[in-house]
Amino acid sequence: MNTLAGRVALVTGAGQGVGQGIALAGAGASIAVLGRTRGKLDETCRLLRERGATAEPFECDVADTASIPGVVDEVVSRFDRLDILVNNAYSGAFGPLLKMSDEDFTRGFSTGPFAAFAFMKAAHPHLKATGDGSIVNLVTSAMVRWDPTTYGAYAAAKQALRSLSRTAAVEWARDGIRVNAIAPHALSPSLKWWTEHNPEEAAEFVSTIPMGRIGECEEDIGRAVVALVGSDLRYLTGATVPLDGGQAFFG
Repeated sequence: MNTLAGRVALVTGAGQGVGQGIALAGAGASIAVLGRTRGKLDETCRLLRERGATAEPFECDVADTASIPGVVDEVVSRFDRLDILVNNAYSGAFGPLLKMSDEDFTRGFSTGPFAAFAFMKAAHPHLKATGDGSIVNLVTSAMVRWDPTTYGAYAAAKQALRSLSRTAAVEWARDGIRVNAIAPHALSPSLKWWTEHNPEEAAEFVSTIPMGRIGECEEDIGRAVVALVGSDLRYLTGATVPLDGGQAFFG
């Protein structure tokens, strides 16, 4: 169903994995496909166009926050409007805190909350102009994981983004902009590689997921985002929605 027909969505990190899944689930929206690697962006656009969607690639390194307002302006110039912003892109590091460099720790914040903040500010006037704008920021269940070992830097950056989402939801509600966060767990290329090369560990990990499987990028994550930004959930804002098969609980 083309429930988002006539709307324009900007999705960062849309060249692969969860970002691509969200873009492909676009439900009739025109999609600005953002990422660092042109070949991957072109492939996502090809898949979208095969489905009859309008899609354009935009090369963007979200770590370069100074360039983000210009990228948003370019998207709006191409599509004439912007209704939906999905902040998915992230490039951080994992590992024990004492073995993590300051550079690696900082990169998670630069590409996470700092980049999302830049996109949100740049997108604000355009989302406000529609009277029904929506932002979805991707966080993680690692923020509330019972054992955060090796996830500390990742969880810290995502927790900052979760707080940013809640604040923007409250401050921008009167502007007609909803802001929600999702904590997804899906079969991204990196996770797929890990499961294929570590089958015993992967089986043990899957056993900890109450639903007994890893989520699919488009069917489980993308379609949930479509629901979040659609009219059926127009009264929902400031929420963090776990999309992880019941593995984590957000109170």
